[in-house]
Amino acid sequence: MPQPLVEILRKNQPAFHLVVPFDAATDKLVKFDFTKNNQQISADILGHTEKFIAYINNKLQSASAKYGIGGYDELREVYSRSKLFSSDGEGTEAGEPRRLHLGIDIWGKPYTKVMAPLDGVVHSFAFNNNFGDYGATIILSHHIEGKSFYTLYGHLSLNSLKNLQPGMLMKHGDVFAEFGLPFENGQWPPHLHFQVIEDMQGYKGDYPGVCKFSEREKYLTNCPDADLILQMMKYAN
Repeated sequence: MPQPLVEILRKNQPAFHLVVPFDAATDKLVKFDFTKNNQQISADILGHTEKFIAYINNKLQSASAKYGIGGYDELREVYSRSKLFSSDGEGTEAGEPRRLHLGIDIWGKPYTKVMAPLDGVVHSFAFNNNFGDYGATIILSHHIEGKSFYTLYGHLSLNSLKNLQPGMLMKHGDVFAEFGLPFENGQWPPHLHFQVIEDMQGYKGDYPGVCKFSEREKYLTNCPDADLILQMMKYAN
């Protein structure tokens, strides 16, 4: 019987390369909370990208942290800032909105390097240029121990998409992208959305990073915890 993807990833953890530059001995991580329990996140902050950036930067500076991190399986209020996450993607209030986060976010400085955690090829890429969307996005395809899966990198710079071609080889540790600025990353504070996907279900250059809570089990089964590759959450305070 084929091994589940989670087991394969866990077994191969020692071989994975860092996705972002991080030295556990010297760099500090702070865990970010974007649930309704975080009373510091106001509608005013969410409604103004520059205020949102200031909030993120202040959190990082006050913690002397290189990155903020977190978000997998987190029910977030921050998606109220964009109609993209409403029930119909058009801002309609009726119906269940999308609020459950399926990847891990790493919040940091613009132009932070992004590296391939293992060998792969470019599956697809796109500029998802809606308010609150991924902005510049790259998806890599991987094959390990007879199992195929994908890694998605969202909120990148447009420069990251230059000269890419589907099928292009990315080697373990290759620097292939960087954190983008708001005009190119979907109007978010600079960060990386990193997500593991078992079945792309026909998507190219995009895949939902947020789902309805009622669809939680289905999506989490297809998108296991990205920290299986990152291995960074244990360092977050």
